[in-house]
Amino acid sequence: MSDDLPEPHVEQAGPVELRDPVIRHELKRASVWIGLVLAVAGVIVLAQPLLLIFAGIVLASMLDGGTRLLGRVLPIGRNWRLLIVTMAAIGFVVWTIYFTGTELIDQAERLRETVTAQLNRLVAWANAMGLIQGGVDVQQLSSQLMGTLGRLGSAVSSALGAITSLVMILVIGIFIAVEPRLYQRGVAWMLPLDHRDAFYRTAERMGYTLRRLMAGRLVGMAVEGVGTWFLLMVGGVPMATLLGILTGLLAFLPNIGAIISGVLIVLAGFSMSFEAGIWAIAVYLIVQTVDGYLIVPYVAKKTVDLAPALVLGAQLLCGALFGIVGLALADPMVAMLKTALEQKSVEDEADAEEAAAA
Repeated sequence: MSDDLPEPHVEQAGPVELRDPVIRHELKRASVWIGLVLAVAGVIVLAQPLLLIFAGIVLASMLDGGTRLLGRVLPIGRNWRLLIVTMAAIGFVVWTIYFTGTELIDQAERLRETVTAQLNRLVAWANAMGLIQGGVDVQQLSSQLMGTLGRLGSAVSSALGAITSLVMILVIGIFIAVEPRLYQRGVAWMLPLDHRDAFYRTAERMGYTLRRLMAGRLVGMAVEGVGTWFLLMVGGVPMATLLGILTGLLAFLPNIGAIISGVLIVLAGFSMSFEAGIWAIAVYLIVQTVDGYLIVPYVAKKTVDLAPALVLGAQLLCGALFGIVGLALADPMVAMLKTALEQKSVEDEADAEEAAAA
């Protein structure tokens, strides 16, 4: 009778049984891919605030660098030195806007009219020579150019959006500059224990590089702005003050900024006379030579040597993806990425040497 009984059935894990090793393994793999997709989507959606945060970090490095420099001559508490540097920077911006606002607004309108007139002449000449088929309108070219600034350009196109973004960058930069170690420890807390020391070393190296990169950039902006203003004023080129300020601001954008400022300077010079145009070309060449052969090599030697083609490619890519904000931050991004990769290589070499010695 017992021979007729069925064999005991051994239950197998079903497809929803998470205790099955195969199911757990596949679930982990799926979770990794889902997390990666969500991370990429989050970066795309949160591109603007991420760029603003990075801009705040760049500003914090500039404030921190000024605080450290001031500490060499003024032995007071760090927070007091940071307050002095911050108030000095804000005061300089307010003073510039207040004392030169009316003149700059008038000159900006004159510069717009001058550039439009010169471009119309250039386009008319190109049409007459048959270089452009069908005729081209300058306003159409301007609208097409502005349309290529990227998706983030519309987010800060209004004055309110621009002011809000600048205020957020300032607030983030000040908070980080006040207590940078606090935020480093917060990021390190999310890392495994055996990776935290390497993270601290990498963060320190990146901060060192960023401080000196921004210090060199400020020196270059001052030299280009003041030099352009002074030489154009000596040569009698109109709108020397506005062109000097624009040249100094555009110097923050390596390669592309120099091209834009050069075009504006030359157009303003030729709008007055042929001699003034030649003088404007000479001014541009002198200023860019001093900056390119004296300041930039010195900064690169003290910070990180970035290939011009690499910086230009990063600017074009970031400008197309993130607009004018990405264009302005492309250089610091590349510098930070290169510094992190170099530090990672140093860490790997040290680990390899320790393993070989053991």
